[in-house]
Amino acid sequence: MKNFTTRKKGRLIIVAYRLPFKIIKNESGTSLFQNSGGLVSAVLSLAQGSNNTSFEFEDKIQWIGYTDNTAEELEGVTLENDNFKAHPVFISQELNDNYYEGFCNDLIWPLFHYFPTIAKFETKFFEAYQEANLLFYDAMVDVIQPDDVIWIHDYQLMLLPDLIRQKFPKNKIGFFFHIPFPSFEIFRLLPSIWREAIIDGIMGADVVGFHTNDYVEYFLKAVRMVIGQGNRMHYVNLNNRLVKVDAFPISIDYKKFNDAFDDPLVIKARHDARTPLMEKVIFSVDRLDYSKGLLNRLKGYERFLEQYEEWHGRVSFVMMVVPSRDQIEQYQQMKSEIDQTVGRIGAQYGKINWQPIIYQYRSMPFEELVGLYTASDVALITPVRDGMNLVCKEYVASRKDEQGVLILSEMAGAAAELGEALIINPTDSQDIADAINKALEMEPEDQRKRMVAMQQRLREYDVFAWTNDFFTQMIMIDQEHKRLKLDYLTEEDIVSMDKAYSQAKNRLFFFDYDGTLVPIVREPEDAIVSAETKAIVAELAERDTVVVISGRDRKFLLSVLGDLPVHIVAEHGALIRKKGESEFVMNAAYKEDWKDDIRPILELYVKRCPGAFVEEKETSLAWHYRTADDHEYALRRAQELAWQLKSFIQPEQSLQIIEGNMVIEVKKTAFNKGTSAKSFVEEGDYDFILAMGDDTTDEDMFEALPESAYTVKVGDALSIAKKHIKNQFAVMELLNTFKE
Repeated sequence: MKNFTTRKKGRLIIVAYRLPFKIIKNESGTSLFQNSGGLVSAVLSLAQGSNNTSFEFEDKIQWIGYTDNTAEELEGVTLENDNFKAHPVFISQELNDNYYEGFCNDLIWPLFHYFPTIAKFETKFFEAYQEANLLFYDAMVDVIQPDDVIWIHDYQLMLLPDLIRQKFPKNKIGFFFHIPFPSFEIFRLLPSIWREAIIDGIMGADVVGFHTNDYVEYFLKAVRMVIGQGNRMHYVNLNNRLVKVDAFPISIDYKKFNDAFDDPLVIKARHDARTPLMEKVIFSVDRLDYSKGLLNRLKGYERFLEQYEEWHGRVSFVMMVVPSRDQIEQYQQMKSEIDQTVGRIGAQYGKINWQPIIYQYRSMPFEELVGLYTASDVALITPVRDGMNLVCKEYVASRKDEQGVLILSEMAGAAAELGEALIINPTDSQDIADAINKALEMEPEDQRKRMVAMQQRLREYDVFAWTNDFFTQMIMIDQEHKRLKLDYLTEEDIVSMDKAYSQAKNRLFFFDYDGTLVPIVREPEDAIVSAETKAIVAELAERDTVVVISGRDRKFLLSVLGDLPVHIVAEHGALIRKKGESEFVMNAAYKEDWKDDIRPILELYVKRCPGAFVEEKETSLAWHYRTADDHEYALRRAQELAWQLKSFIQPEQSLQIIEGNMVIEVKKTAFNKGTSAKSFVEEGDYDFILAMGDDTTDEDMFEALPESAYTVKVGDALSIAKKHIKNQFAVMELLNTFKE
């Protein structure tokens, strides 16, 4: 990233639900006991400059988060250590019950983990969520300085990015989502006001990160369906700014876990763990939660014992469950079911000298955890839904001996990275049983081959690379903002442009049709160029080269422009009629081998959206919805159609989906307005080029033209064009300035 320009120094502000340390107050004063988690270590390395993202931070990391301490306890106390300065957020018990335990843990957590039947949709929860996000915002107002970079974490703070954006529009804001983002069919279960608030809130960030590409695509669909914004290459254009949405799979401190293999305390823990166990050891560790698939895991192990009797007395399954929310009735019931299932399996299969499951309900210190990782032959990680799951990564990283087998649920985000694991369906007991047997029988060389491949991946993309990746995207969006700008044409610009025009000998104009030469109208056939506009274009065309380049079909363009001495490009570059010629020439790259596959989908959405219609052009198919009776409903249908087309179209079809103004169009990717414009430029030695357009398809044209060209975007959408004008009427005003 050496080409990036280093930004002005500011501070790094981290915002998460909790502070990363305990605040202990005693007679000698107040102390911060910092935890040693991966995120804290990564943030420290970022702020201290050991991660090269071209961000440079000064001062200590400012960390804003909730604390169990009261405001009275901490009044007048400066909460900082060598690395962090803490800014506590104080939330009353009643509010926290409805905000954190209610909206976050009783609604968002189960819903986003695909357990909608146990999600609690209560208005008081959402009201508390809004109030708590405002408390975090209030805590930040006096902290944020002009060059600070703000990084917000997780589902407890989804409204916060937009709150900050409204007050501090120039600060860089990142948001990372640590749990799964669900499919739209799940997300839409939220009341419409809630889901709009969540999407608007998250989109206040500059960069939004998720663990996997699936979550990214689900979120982008929610953005499309809820606020009507599509994306291009994971950039969402909000007209006045861009938001980058991408996958950043969080990782671990690989070196810490790999080096721990040789730690004397770990060696002792490994020996102590292995000594009383059987020939083979299976290990799992999870906190108590329904998303972790604990009962399914036990049923899979039970099926293994039932079908693979040769392993009786030879294998120990060490199942660690870390206490979590066990004061909640539902979690108490879950623990009771686990206790009963473990007891039943032990009673059925156990013997005096063999206990098939060693079950412990407790937390575990680092050395003991790594000791068990490295003592185990198999790690059994089977969540029914998990945002990432770092246990499996810790297990792989800790195996410096390059042995051991990972059995991993396909529902864990980490499965996308750890393909050498034995990937299983966590609800399929037979799949789990067969995988356990395969893992126990796997040859050491096969174990090594799989483990080395996974370790290399984790070594290269550890938690430090993760933060580096995220903040690199923060830099890149600055670059993209500079490329796509909103800079309106001034009187000085017009004078300068007119002077260049007057001095030029060979001039070339490119005009889009709809929204540029004519206003956007409800009925496409009514978009007839006015006599005044035709006169202006004709006058230009008598002395200069004029190209009208449109997505319209050739029949329509001939009917409105056929009497003008201009070049006409139809259907986004598929058909070209040169000035003075009578016939259009088809682009040589076009092949008619796809319409029958796409047409039924578009026609289905005509039936589903009253007023919409399909226009079949020679080289494209367009689904128009400008004439739909209910525009809001039509927009939702258009979003669904675009999503379905993207899912349906295969790369080998070489098709492009164009989301224009009230139209979804499908065409071949071999040509566009840019390729056509470039062909005209290459045919002549032009010393003045001006291109004007209003649509997303015109971006290809702007991008293809030489740096010396004047490019003008009609409207207020961010654009690669150098200048903007307000509307179509301003187009004619500008063209009237070009006189001999």
